[in-house]
Amino acid sequence: MSKVPPIVGDPGEPAEKLRLGGMALRNGLLVHGPTHWAAAVRNGAGEIEVASGRKPSLGAAATESIPGLRGVTKLAEAMAVIPVVKRALPAARLPMQDARTLGAMAGAALLGQAIRSTGRRSVAREGAVGLVSLMPALLALRTGDLSAYHGVEHKSIAAYEQDGEAAAADKEHDRCGSNLVAPMLGAAAVGNAAARHAGLRGPVAEAAVTLGSVAVAVEVFAWSERNEGTSLSRMLRRPGYEIQRVVGTREPTEEQLEVGKAALDEILRVEGVSPAG
Repeated sequence: MSKVPPIVGDPGEPAEKLRLGGMALRNGLLVHGPTHWAAAVRNGAGEIEVASGRKPSLGAAATESIPGLRGVTKLAEAMAVIPVVKRALPAARLPMQDARTLGAMAGAALLGQAIRSTGRRSVAREGAVGLVSLMPALLALRTGDLSAYHGVEHKSIAAYEQDGEAAAADKEHDRCGSNLVAPMLGAAAVGNAAARHAGLRGPVAEAAVTLGSVAVAVEVFAWSERNEGTSLSRMLRRPGYEIQRVVGTREPTEEQLEVGKAALDEILRVEGVSPAG
């Protein structure tokens, strides 16, 4: 999700495709462009509501060339968009906006602390804590329409990138955030075990490990994209792909794809690109 504006090029040449990202909502889709965001949801009355705006800037453009730091700032900007979207589009239902999922998050936090308190912190024990922390997100994907709109996200963006139809596109996408899960959990397990071994405890140490894990995961993600097609890249992407295939996405309905098209058309409009099709 670069902050560089789209390159239009000569009139006789096709414009360079925008690099789009997104996030599935429980009732729609949020899409990130280089400088703007756009979201579309289906409200309780069955109507599609659309909103858009400029993305908050937290320094991602300035850190684009700094390994490690660029991943943290990009993620921070993506997270900063969420409350902006909620204010502009109150009908939007966020992924974790569900009592059952919030309860699972609280339960996972307590279970994680219990696992840590039962013995010496090791990489294996911290890995178990990481897997427990993943459970609420998986639960959220298995309830309601979230996994279907995750499929909408992938199919809509792939259709734009490939000049095709969303209905025919794959519901799995190589740039899905699920590809961050395995390297992030692995880095967090090693980092937390090392911090405890060094006598570093408390929220500051845990926050530092979390940020470091995000930085490592984003760099692994970027390396895999730069080296697409290599056996190591395929191996690194495999866990994320399986998460998408088995749990994270499902084939959406025509009505859900219609919401995705509304979000895609709006992001292209505010970014100054003619909508496809």
